[in-house]
Amino acid sequence: MSRVIRAALFQTAWTGDKESMIQVHEQAARDAAAQGAQVLCFQELFYGPYFCQVQDKAFYEYAERIPEGPTVRRFQTLARELGIVLVLPMYEEEQPGVLYNTAAVIDADGTYLGKYRKTHIPQVRGFWEKFYFRPGNSGWPVFDTAVGRIGVYICYDRHFPEGWRALGLAGAEIVFNPSATSRGLSRYLWQLEQPAAAVANEYFVGAINRVGVEDLGDNDFYGTTYFVDPEAQYVGEVASDKETELVVRDLDLAKLREVRDRWQFYRDRAPGAYGPLTAP
Repeated sequence: MSRVIRAALFQTAWTGDKESMIQVHEQAARDAAAQGAQVLCFQELFYGPYFCQVQDKAFYEYAERIPEGPTVRRFQTLARELGIVLVLPMYEEEQPGVLYNTAAVIDADGTYLGKYRKTHIPQVRGFWEKFYFRPGNSGWPVFDTAVGRIGVYICYDRHFPEGWRALGLAGAEIVFNPSATSRGLSRYLWQLEQPAAAVANEYFVGAINRVGVEDLGDNDFYGTTYFVDPEAQYVGEVASDKETELVVRDLDLAKLREVRDRWQFYRDRAPGAYGPLTAP
């Protein structure tokens, strides 16, 4: 039997300040809900610039407590009003000096369900993330929401297959991958990794990337946000590589059973043989 949910992703450019960026995302949530979307994920570090292009402690001020901080509270109210599940990729302060790249998950009734902290932290030119974030310690949680079981895997995480698989083993039906990735660096991977993960782990993936060049560096964020199904097929068109865009698509979660009955990847795993994969 069909089990269709309407899901949304939002890519946009930096507006120049936090408050206007939050307002842009509030409007995107309203627009998504008006189109019947039941779940929406924003891009990595959604209310700020991608400040990891530089190493400047002034950007520590963007970090907030989760869920006690003002942005989560504000979007809890909005989720409750609109009846939509929201995934909020944010800069989290656990305590002064202990900071994470985190996604908060809010259910359609406004309930805060929990958070995922980005596990794999890069430190290369234009992506100086170790200056800002500790490696995540949340494991790979899967959240029971009004639309089904969803997971989050943030940006650089996508290069590591282990977390994708952990989310599948925990029962994820959709995994959101909010990102900030630059045109010259990763375009070929963007079109490869998330479809491959969707196939290997037999779930839907929503891949989100911001757009534009920000005044902190020369990273050219290329958008091309998309949903992909467990047969590596894009669901509808891929978003623009330059413009702000709200992507709203219907996902038939019944397809997961069809694919898993065809390919018994979970049955045929050999975890007893994988010991070397966890060796340091």
